[in-house]
Amino acid sequence: MQIQITKTQNPSTMPPENELGFGRVFTDHMFIMDYEEGKGWQNARIVPFQNISLHPASTVLHYGAEIFEGLKAYRRADGGVQLFRPMENIRRMNRSAERMSLPLLPEEETLEILKTFVKLEERFVPKSFGTSLYLRPFTFGNDEALGVHAVSRATFMLIASPSGSYYKEGINPVGIMIENEDVRTVRGGTGYAKCGGNYAASTRAGERAAKKGYSQVLWLDGVERKYVEEVGAMNVMFKIGGKIVTPMLTGSILPGITRMSCIAVLKDLGYEVEERLLSVDELLQALKDGSLEEAWGCGTAAVVSPIGRLAFGEEEYVVNGGKIGEVTQKLYDILTGIQWGKEEDKFGWVYKL
Repeated sequence: MQIQITKTQNPSTMPPENELGFGRVFTDHMFIMDYEEGKGWQNARIVPFQNISLHPASTVLHYGAEIFEGLKAYRRADGGVQLFRPMENIRRMNRSAERMSLPLLPEEETLEILKTFVKLEERFVPKSFGTSLYLRPFTFGNDEALGVHAVSRATFMLIASPSGSYYKEGINPVGIMIENEDVRTVRGGTGYAKCGGNYAASTRAGERAAKKGYSQVLWLDGVERKYVEEVGAMNVMFKIGGKIVTPMLTGSILPGITRMSCIAVLKDLGYEVEERLLSVDELLQALKDGSLEEAWGCGTAAVVSPIGRLAFGEEEYVVNGGKIGEVTQKLYDILTGIQWGKEEDKFGWVYKL
């Protein structure tokens, strides 16, 4: 694939790494590629970062025809840069595209796009351990006509943001409220796709939790309001009675790449991992009798986020004394070690640029 590159004439200065936060600072360029039915993907280009222009009737504005991904570029101690399992992100993006009736991306060419773009923006990959260059590829429909119909025109874009820790609490345990009113998604819906509507629908519950002093919500299934699904925008795992339990993928849960990686690492460490239905009643009982030893969320932005408090109704429970657990810490150390090139990559997950 030929990529036309137009470099900015006004290069920016990156803020100090301890002031980066998450998703607030952007690199100097962005990638754009257009799709037209019958012609496929065309006009691949990297241009200076700028606003985009959309027709007021664009499909994405009225019917939510949009998907996205999130992955990171990491700076190794030797100064080199690497990605973590990028092909899994590309494949998941195509599964999301298929669900939302958006055009699929050619896998190998998309990997080349990521490589070319990160190389161009390499100076924005921060050096401090725990920081990264967050990559946000996204596709949206932009047919210029009202009426619900299959997309015939679309745009694929890639932007990047040098970022620090996702949570202001860092790796410290956070408080989570079990949500029993709103639901995130339902089976047969778009839960397994990474589309903006899933996140927009989750905002109200997240705001309610924040007002009560909690970082996020623990979602229950949308049919019986009984089974644990995700925590905030992440997958969730529990250590119960020595075993690791994580909700099984039923179609309403996003198949996380960090989730997949955690399961592989845990099995390699000798832990028994159960992917199954986990009811909120079973979880509460485990909290009460002490068999719930650890709980954590896992996702690209945060890697792992330990849960120190769980609230349900008027009751609040403390997990592992409010401290990060041994397994959670191991997962964080191993995964971040592989991602930043400090640990041996025995799984073959790293893609060096």
